[in-house]
Amino acid sequence: MAVVLDEYLSLVDEVICPSARSAVQRGSYKMPRMIFVNLPVTDLGRSTSFYEAIGGTKNSKFSDDTGSCVVLSDAIFVMLLTHDKYRNFESRPIADAHKTSQVLLAISEESREIVDRVLDRAEKAGGRADPNPPQDHGFMYSRDFADPDGHTWEVFWMDPAAVA
Repeated sequence: MAVVLDEYLSLVDEVICPSARSAVQRGSYKMPRMIFVNLPVTDLGRSTSFYEAIGGTKNSKFSDDTGSCVVLSDAIFVMLLTHDKYRNFESRPIADAHKTSQVLLAISEESREIVDRVLDRAEKAGGRADPNPPQDHGFMYSRDFADPDGHTWEVFWMDPAAVA
């Protein structure tokens, strides 16, 4: 049990929130809600570099030669998996994201300017900027990018006053 607790505390320190360690040790810590986006990729190194270029951080503790864990925020992780690794979790055929739509992924940013910067970085890192037309509704602004494997992400800003 002590080894499992030590591994969990290491996870808390590295991934979740270093300040949560004492709450875990007291037994009062509750795991935050997180999302792990699992994406099949054809070239793990290229995909990892791409997500790092747009602002993600590779977590080496949860990465190996079959998958990379890229941290986008305290609660959002992208798991880049080779096709062989992905098939361990899903028996259906892997879609070619360049040809078919499989999921719509959206992530918010703090300003319109940051949305544009993310798209610039995505394009410079080998992604495709604006595979769908940008949208500007005044209170909400969004642009899309496709990663090297064709997975499309919508990056958007919404005026906080519009949702209040």
